[in-house]
Amino acid sequence: MSERVGERRNERQGERARERADDRVPCSVIIAARDESAEIAACIASVAWAAEVIVVENDSRDDTVRVARDAGAIVFSHPFTTIGRQRNAAIARARNDWIVVVDADERATPALRDEIARVVDGAGRDVAYRVRRRNFFLGREIRHGGWERDRPVRLFRSRMRYDERPVHERVMVDGTVGELREPMLHYPYASLGEFFAKLDRYSHWWAEQSFARGRRTSAWTVAVKPPARFLSMYILRAGFLDGARGVIVAVLAAMSVAAKYARLWELQRGLGAEGRGPETHDDAPRPGRVDAPGA
Repeated sequence: MSERVGERRNERQGERARERADDRVPCSVIIAARDESAEIAACIASVAWAAEVIVVENDSRDDTVRVARDAGAIVFSHPFTTIGRQRNAAIARARNDWIVVVDADERATPALRDEIARVVDGAGRDVAYRVRRRNFFLGREIRHGGWERDRPVRLFRSRMRYDERPVHERVMVDGTVGELREPMLHYPYASLGEFFAKLDRYSHWWAEQSFARGRRTSAWTVAVKPPARFLSMYILRAGFLDGARGVIVAVLAAMSVAAKYARLWELQRGLGAEGRGPETHDDAPRPGRVDAPGA
């Protein structure tokens, strides 16, 4: 008797598992992460509807790998050079024709899931789609200052790849690009400390990339561009409507501009390498924290 009960229970569990599998959207979600044990489980849970979730990590010192696997993701390690290369390594392993790129500090909504399902199941002419991000800063959504225009390409055919520049990586699209109506939730900075740590790395990468491409600057540019950025975000793009956070976001954006151009000025005078030394393990980047708006 107990054996028959056990068999029926196993059959019911198998039926539920098949129903869940049938309900999955035939796409592969790609997440690049390092030291994201606090975020990765919630991120994966928000895309659990995907047929496949792949996490590519580099040098995580916390429980990112274990937590991601426990959450049901496929996890592998890949040495970091650029974010684009990390994502490309994961795309190469994907089994589905459509790719959805999500960072550890982002969350997909049920409405976004439904819209992606319609795109994947349809036969539209667009080969890639932009996804609007609702950006949150210190616990509140930022609706102005330019952050509301944040629409990266995050859904595309698996034949495409990212370029491999250090910052501002882009999907190399080979056709028309559409835009989804439903947004993704984005929590780019858990604290001001995280912002400043990211600013140090990002400004260094940006300066090196710009210098390598022949870009040059002057002390006058370092002086003028930061206040211009503040005025653009706070006044022209109505950042003041976001209250105190709008002020802080605009000030931090101005600081980011100052740091980038000051480091470029330093490099072109041959000063940038002095005292810096080689990049250490502690300097290794966190992929999911690089392309936050306002940087």
